[in-house]
Amino acid sequence: MKIVNSGIETVEYRGYTKIEEFNQETTNELIELYRKVLQNIPGEDPNREGLERTPLRIAKAIQFLTQGYATNPKDILRTAMFKEEYQQMVIVKDIDIFSLCEHHMLPFIGKAHVAYIPKGYITGLSKIARVVETYARRLQVQERLTTDILNCIQDTLKPSGVAVVIEAQHMCMQMRGVQKQNSVSTTSAFTGDFLNNTKTREEFIHLIGSKLH
Repeated sequence: MKIVNSGIETVEYRGYTKIEEFNQETTNELIELYRKVLQNIPGEDPNREGLERTPLRIAKAIQFLTQGYATNPKDILRTAMFKEEYQQMVIVKDIDIFSLCEHHMLPFIGKAHVAYIPKGYITGLSKIARVVETYARRLQVQERLTTDILNCIQDTLKPSGVAVVIEAQHMCMQMRGVQKQNSVSTTSAFTGDFLNNTKTREEFIHLIGSKLH
């Protein structure tokens, strides 16, 4: 059973309940646009059973995949800032990234490794991952995603330094264009001690490459 009310859809099926919230007006507009896209694919019939609800599914999916615009990542960090005298490196590595390339709106998928050296304040570890997620849920390029995360942490926590490395595979390279399936793109950005101290930067690079679990 499906119930739709003011942009909130509740689906109940054999004891399973799923609740999704989305903008109804935006959804309706996107449905019409994606239906036109399907109509312009030669040989396809948008009215056949398999495609009948596809415009709705895509409309909801694109809103989910770009929901990062609705959140200020700096506010995420501010909700869990704590005074602490710890001044050693804090690393959150292997953070999953699922984003959309702004050039083709095809996915790029990978991992982010983030570190900072506190100077008076720390933040909840999950907040680092949420910052990454928020910026990734926007139309992006990997280079800007890297610096977005870096600047957010540096500007909000004001630590002694921040380091961000992202490794990702881009569907625009694997599915079309050059079609190189095994290529991985790596970007990095550093501030403060990570930028100015070679040993600190090398320690970070070593630790994100180590398997400690």
